[in-house]
Amino acid sequence: MIVVIGKNGQLAKAIKNTNPDVLCLGREEIDVFDSQACTEKITALNPIGVINASAYTAVDLAESEPKNAFALNELAVKNIANAASKMNAHLVHVSTDYVFSGSKGSPYLPNDSHQPLNAYGASKAAGESILLSEFADCSCILRTSWVYSEYGNNFVKTMLRLMAEKPELQVIDDQVGSPTSAHTLAKTCLAAFNEKLTGAHHVTDEGVTTWYDFAMAIQELGLTLGMLEKQIPIKPVPTIAYPTPAKRPTYSVLSKASLKEIIPYIALEHWRKPLLKVLQELNTPN
Repeated sequence: MIVVIGKNGQLAKAIKNTNPDVLCLGREEIDVFDSQACTEKITALNPIGVINASAYTAVDLAESEPKNAFALNELAVKNIANAASKMNAHLVHVSTDYVFSGSKGSPYLPNDSHQPLNAYGASKAAGESILLSEFADCSCILRTSWVYSEYGNNFVKTMLRLMAEKPELQVIDDQVGSPTSAHTLAKTCLAAFNEKLTGAHHVTDEGVTTWYDFAMAIQELGLTLGMLEKQIPIKPVPTIAYPTPAKRPTYSVLSKASLKEIIPYIALEHWRKPLLKVLQELNTPN
């Protein structure tokens, strides 16, 4: 059995959709902040693998409450890794492009140095450092970016809502990255467990875009599928037009070369194809 921690998030739901046999745990079932309680729960379940899909992801809020971010993204990661290692259960931990500064200008490699710009990124980097230093032989880190799906709250669903409500939109056009369907990430998490990957690796869908061009594609496909009644003007604007408490990296492209070499059967598609699939799912009556 594989245990997935963070059952209410979009990644856990996508993993469950990919492999219904996984056991997803939420805060009601496991206390990741209590080392002993976490170990006792994992010991009782005796899994062969653990996927940590839980994280503190409120990027701007983390600036004013960094303790909460570090509690879930560093302390809890150590507790989960410690519990998994005691049961010889391989750990797959999901991380983020935000551990980097975004100033490199070419795709980030898995072994590039941490240079977070904000508290959220610093907390995720701290969690990574624990795994790389203390649990290197029994865990792997999968960094990703711009995750979306038909589940939960994400950029795609927000854009669809705003496109239906607003007469026009302004979307940032000077942040560059790669959208990632939670379903792509889910398949990769399961493959990483099967291959017992160690170290840090990167996974996103193929292709590079901006938030503005991503939004334009969402509108185009939304109109084609009949999810939107009419086209609205979308204006590209610089990041400075939308000041936020947390600074964002301007370049979040991640090199996937190491992952493709080790798991060549993970067929990564251009981001527009997974986007279409998610939109079709959202457009299908339950």
